[in-house]
Amino acid sequence: MKTIDLSIKIGFCQLDELSEDEQHLIQTAISATGNSYSPYSKFRVGAALLLANGVEVMGANQENAAFPSGLCAERSAIFAAQSTYPDQPITLLAIAAANEYGLMRDPIVPCGACRQVILEIESRYNQPIRILLYGTSGVYVIDTVKDLLPLQFVGESMK
Repeated sequence: MKTIDLSIKIGFCQLDELSEDEQHLIQTAISATGNSYSPYSKFRVGAALLLANGVEVMGANQENAAFPSGLCAERSAIFAAQSTYPDQPITLLAIAAANEYGLMRDPIVPCGACRQVILEIESRYNQPIRILLYGTSGVYVIDTVKDLLPLQFVGESMK
């Protein structure tokens, strides 16, 4: 059997090492955690994205007693952006989370479904989305979702 080596690149930095625009988008994601409807898990996730035209869009997770009828923050922001600005690629996505004790110490990562949706957007516009995952201990900086999803299933996979 042959082994395939896959390589990913994820940066880790402090908030003040990022550009002002990136810091602002993270603050927007943190603010978006307050828009979460999470009465069951008490786990509030906020997302903020920046479109190529400069418009920012927020999203927050929305739970439902009839699980899995809820929606993650990342997908709520992405779907809102794509519904309103279908011709605009997403250039930057920031994600933050909090529980009943406050903001999470370690950055959280998107679930598999959200990774797949982000991948579809990258594929649709043929450009990577820079992803910032915030935690009070620091920020993971990811230049493309492909580093979170090294084996991808995209439209080309079905041909």
